[in-house]
Amino acid sequence: MSDRALDDAAALIVGGASGMGAASARRLAAKLGAAVTVADIDAERGAAVAAETGGTFALCDVRREGDVESAVDTAARSAGRGLRVAICCAGAGYRAKTASASRGPHPLPEFQRIVDLNLIGTFNVLRLAAFGMLANEPDDDGERGVIITTASVAAFEGQMGQLAYSATKAGIVGMTLTAARDMADRGVRVMTIAPGLFDTPLLAGVPEASREALAAATPFPKRLGDPDEFARLAAAIVETPMLNGTTIRIDGAIRMAPR
Repeated sequence: MSDRALDDAAALIVGGASGMGAASARRLAAKLGAAVTVADIDAERGAAVAAETGGTFALCDVRREGDVESAVDTAARSAGRGLRVAICCAGAGYRAKTASASRGPHPLPEFQRIVDLNLIGTFNVLRLAAFGMLANEPDDDGERGVIITTASVAAFEGQMGQLAYSATKAGIVGMTLTAARDMADRGVRVMTIAPGLFDTPLLAGVPEASREALAAATPFPKRLGDPDEFARLAAAIVETPMLNGTTIRIDGAIRMAPR
């Protein structure tokens, strides 16, 4: 897609109420001219981001088929050229070792909860957004849309206690090429971004000393990532049709230590 490629076209940002999702909504609206639909379970903050970007808010739990269907439909009806971009940033973490003498085995319900939210939720967005894009008229390059999912460096270097989180993020990476191949003949691209240590709500409650230590662990630049850096990469993916079927790390060259 070329510059201002999203004029009169829709972008759905799932998990768009805060962090990397909110930054993506702002950038796609301001720089690419997208009609943004912000989908999130946080109605107050999601509606605020939607209002800021001149877009629409959709209450959405990614685990619910009806919620995602409704969000895709809302986005598709918000602009004349239909849904052209979907970005899924929804997710959560949980820490527990595989087994512990003092705490027992990893709680199965918590593993299932993270799988449902991070992996199945992302798949739910991926499949329904892809289906929604099939109705689009192809552009000059034959493209009907692009879907960007969010993994993590934990997909490759999961730390102690990140079993559930790492498994789900690795699953998202594993879906990327297959989904891109599935959708290639219909002109729908699928990409994944794997962030390193970013200044998002997931790190908001971490003590400042710990945040500084995390920042220092990044080779360069020695700081936490800015959510707008994720958004700039997402926008670059939208504008670069040859980016398809792969995962891009955005991590300052960090390779996570065991703990």
